[in-house]
Amino acid sequence: MPKLKKFSNFEAMEDNKAKYEKLKEQLGQSTTWPSLYMFKFIVPAENEKIAQVEGLFNTKESQIQIRESRKGNFVSITAKEMMMSPDKVIERYLEAEGIEGLISL
Repeated sequence: MPKLKKFSNFEAMEDNKAKYEKLKEQLGQSTTWPSLYMFKFIVPAENEKIAQVEGLFNTKESQIQIRESRKGNFVSITAKEMMMSPDKVIERYLEAEGIEGLISL
């Protein structure tokens, strides 16, 4: 049986850093800023998790749509908000990473 490679926290952080650098570059090239940006997340169907995601978008200008999965175990959350720059988009994703069970799309 082959051994599974163990990743250190450092390796995971480096992968994450590269992912966000690539996103920043793509957003900078494809979008004129400021721009309306759509975030999509999937979280367990728990009130606490949903409230945490909603808390990321607590401005009057934010539009949030929540849809329950077929079995009701998860919810998808789509949030649209005017963002000033790719850096602000990435800051929001980094804030969302602190929510346990969250998947960013």
